[in-house]
Amino acid sequence: MKNRTVWRLAAGLFSVLVLYLAVIFVHGWLSDWQPAEQPTTLAPTQNSTQAVVADSVVQLLIWNVGYGGLGAESDFFYDDSGIWYSGSSMIRSPRPLVEKNLRGAVDFLKNTRADFFLLQEVDLESDRSYRIRQYEEYVKALPGFSATFAENYKCDRVPIPLLEPWQPYGKALSGLGTLNRYQPSESTRYQLPGKYPMPDRMFQLDRCAALHRFPTSRGKDLVVINIHNSAYDPGDKIKAIQLPYLRDLALSEYKKGNYVVLGGDWNQCPPHFRFDSFMPGNTQGYQQGNIPADFFPEDWAYAYDPTTPTNRKARDPYVKGKTFETLIDFFLVSPNVRIKTVKGIPQGFQFSDHQPVWMEVEML
Repeated sequence: MKNRTVWRLAAGLFSVLVLYLAVIFVHGWLSDWQPAEQPTTLAPTQNSTQAVVADSVVQLLIWNVGYGGLGAESDFFYDDSGIWYSGSSMIRSPRPLVEKNLRGAVDFLKNTRADFFLLQEVDLESDRSYRIRQYEEYVKALPGFSATFAENYKCDRVPIPLLEPWQPYGKALSGLGTLNRYQPSESTRYQLPGKYPMPDRMFQLDRCAALHRFPTSRGKDLVVINIHNSAYDPGDKIKAIQLPYLRDLALSEYKKGNYVVLGGDWNQCPPHFRFDSFMPGNTQGYQQGNIPADFFPEDWAYAYDPTTPTNRKARDPYVKGKTFETLIDFFLVSPNVRIKTVKGIPQGFQFSDHQPVWMEVEML
């Protein structure tokens, strides 16, 4: 009798778990955001009065701001425990830390000289950042700059960790924020190909590129492309689908005679760059792939600072010399663009799990 009661209790609990997971996945399937596969125009949220890039020399900055939730004090449960439970890791950083990280990022933008700011993981209204409208704060920090927002993460309810329904990751509305000293003649969202397997894809990012076109006084356009390629992609299988798309997009613009700059979080290292360069041999179980050396034509140039890491892993709070660091944020420029200076900005990962990269180039 006792064994039969235990069996019935176990069967009942299992049935409840199955029903709970079924409800989650049915809701995720019905509410799954399906962005347009074709290019779509991005509406400006702020405009610039400067319509033409008159100078041949411009400065650009890229930074994955980590939705204000991945500063030095934070860890991230998904990097540690996966989808089922949080363990001792944070699902969301406490609100005071999110506000501290946002203030630090805003102050940095205000005090940094650049003509183009390419930001990734910018929250518009997400539970993980307490629905603070971060994108609007970045726009206000740069008055007179044009600004666009390209959604790449839109989910009514991200239900992970699955075994902690009382504290889910929650609603996510996030994307690429691009702020420019000049007014683009075109701003377009390009949906990147490649999808995560089901059911994961219902709660993952729908990666995109944000292309901005700027007339120049030299009779050609400057084309700036803000990117954030797939993460949590074992073997770089999804990125292997995204990269040809980006290459074809960039090469088509260069063939028109335009200047082309791609920049952002590639979630890969540049060709030939050792992913453990900052901690040789101490990989801590991490692995980071490289963009194949022959993927872009050899006269295209990668721009990065090999002395400064751009990404730290978030399994634990950041500790210099202990936390694994690598370099996955960088620029790629067409042959008619000369790299004058590129430098990583060391911040001790105070405000994000990424650090900014600043570059000055000359259009030839």
